[in-house]
Amino acid sequence: MRTTTLMLLSTALLVFAATRDLLGGAGPRDEGSRLFRKETFGGNGRTCETCHSRATGTISPDDVREILKTDPGNALFRHDGLDDGFVGTSRIAEHATIRVERPLPPNVTIAGNPEATSVVLLRGVPTTINTPALDPALMYDLRARTLEDQAHGAIHDHAQNTVEPSFEDLQLIADFQRTDAKFFSSAALQNFANGGPPPELPEGKSASEKRGRLMFVEAELTPGSTRGICAQCHSGPMLNQTSPFNPGAPPGARIANIGVSERNLLNLPVYTFLIDDGFGNVQSVTTPDLGIPLTNPRPPGVPPPFVRHPAFFANFFKIPSLWGVKKTAPYFHDNSVKTLEELAMFYADMFATLPESPLQLTPQDRADMVAFLRLLQ
Repeated sequence: MRTTTLMLLSTALLVFAATRDLLGGAGPRDEGSRLFRKETFGGNGRTCETCHSRATGTISPDDVREILKTDPGNALFRHDGLDDGFVGTSRIAEHATIRVERPLPPNVTIAGNPEATSVVLLRGVPTTINTPALDPALMYDLRARTLEDQAHGAIHDHAQNTVEPSFEDLQLIADFQRTDAKFFSSAALQNFANGGPPPELPEGKSASEKRGRLMFVEAELTPGSTRGICAQCHSGPMLNQTSPFNPGAPPGARIANIGVSERNLLNLPVYTFLIDDGFGNVQSVTTPDLGIPLTNPRPPGVPPPFVRHPAFFANFFKIPSLWGVKKTAPYFHDNSVKTLEELAMFYADMFATLPESPLQLTPQDRADMVAFLRLLQ
């Protein structure tokens, strides 16, 4: 009798599961998908997918202009998507940047405006491709410690929710991003997330691709050679950590300053930040985006003030993974570089102006770099 009852119960559960799948029932994965793609939490109409597209995990100027043309009332064009937060779409159409208001930590003030408690910055949307399952460093300034924190912050800051997400909601969103195939640039990366072997640098077929590959192998730097120059900051399985051959950073660091804020290619408004090390030693930094020092408390891996003055980390940002990079333009935290060709030119300028051992990249070097980047699926 007991055996028969158990068999009937088991059969009923299987029928229920099959019926649920056929009808699109809300199992955990289905609910995570719904929360990511459709749930607005009573806000301004945005969902997670408004800014994190299925194709690229981010949003580009081309995407924005297409949405403007076909759906000008889209929720993207509200709140921090507008030029001043109220009207205007010129900035988002040109650069796909979002207004981000960051609270000032206790040790940071703005010169000329000491009463300010926050600062408005213009940043791109970090891609969700490969990041949720494979990159513990979240957000350009590492301010989110977990995927749940990141989702919670976005729902509050960008979706302007009136309904509070439960912790279960946040977990379902995070789990969906960790497991759905759309959040990986390739089957190899998804396999790696599931415990498979780490991805390997593609060998390349053309002479240009093979030369470009040498820029990304971990190798001791040789003056005048391009071998290993990109691996200095794009090393490790996800190509998002400093290598043992980086002379200016410890191996495995996940933040770097490559001069994006200093160059300010988009001519963004600048602020003069006054940064206290906790002992009354104040340093000023003038920049459009301070980066890591706005994260408080300090993120993992950032030494305390008695080791490094926090101003040392001005203009440091997260090192992004390069897998799938050809699909995730624009680049850098401010979206100031729109194509891989522009990216190569930026690095050519950077290497040429290094204070020690400057390196001149030729047009062929830049073409080789781009050719290899396009192989990183």
